[in-house]
Amino acid sequence: MKLNILGCYSATPRTFTNPTSQVLEINNHLFLIDCGEGTQVQLRKHKIKFNRIKHIFISHLHGDHFFGLVGLISTMRLLTREADLHIHAPKGLKEVITLQMKLSNSWTNFNLIFHELNSLDSELIFEDKKVEVYTIPLDHRVYTNGFLFKEKEGERKLDMNAVLNANIDVAYYRKLKQGFDVENQAGKLIKNETVTLAPEKSKSYAFCSDTAYKQAIVNIIKDVDVLYHESTFLEQHAHLAPKTKHSTAKEAASIAKQANVGTLILGHYSTRYDDLNVFKTEAQEVFENIELADDGKTFEF
Repeated sequence: MKLNILGCYSATPRTFTNPTSQVLEINNHLFLIDCGEGTQVQLRKHKIKFNRIKHIFISHLHGDHFFGLVGLISTMRLLTREADLHIHAPKGLKEVITLQMKLSNSWTNFNLIFHELNSLDSELIFEDKKVEVYTIPLDHRVYTNGFLFKEKEGERKLDMNAVLNANIDVAYYRKLKQGFDVENQAGKLIKNETVTLAPEKSKSYAFCSDTAYKQAIVNIIKDVDVLYHESTFLEQHAHLAPKTKHSTAKEAASIAKQANVGTLILGHYSTRYDDLNVFKTEAQEVFENIELADDGKTFEF
């Protein structure tokens, strides 16, 4: 699992920082999460191929999280993309993008498929044989979701020495990987756990931005391997968090601790701060395993 941070600052883009956008590589998928201004430039800068992105997830309809989308779609059209593009986003985004394309006569030559979100409860919004994606209802000034990405458990691994000693025909290897007991060539039933090894632990990632402190998400993200949680403010400006429906670094750490996550990544910093290390210092008073997002930074788990 690999996370590419394209932008992780709040509100306005600057020459040296970008609004929210990131690419999650998980089980051969490349998922784009949010698409602030400058996203396509960042994709090029970090050599991430546009045509590998099949699904885009937009958390909410504040501009710093989706203003780069119509530009990205337009560029995909100019590059003669053919593959379908799925956009999972709050209801209303389809209307915005469609109007822009209509007025500029820039209809795509590929299928642009919108999956409109409006539920206030967590729901499964994408699933294939390898990955599931759920919404995480957040508390912001407009309808907002985070997203939980979960690998499905893989196949069991053959313990070849045990398999050969058990005299199991090669025709049953597939059944063994799928977890079934099988008969050996002498007709004896062989228990699966005696000849196979457990699959690698499946990984999970939760994206939570933008939101006020919301304890209700803890059960949804319980035991997640990696949590990205907004930390717009330091403690000196904690009084601004409830007004703007954002979180402090300490509040993000509190969520991580309660949810027993593996690693917490802080981001969506207010641009009023010059030193990001203070975010980590304050958060570590509550939760130890902290990483700081920054534009262009990559995390591998």
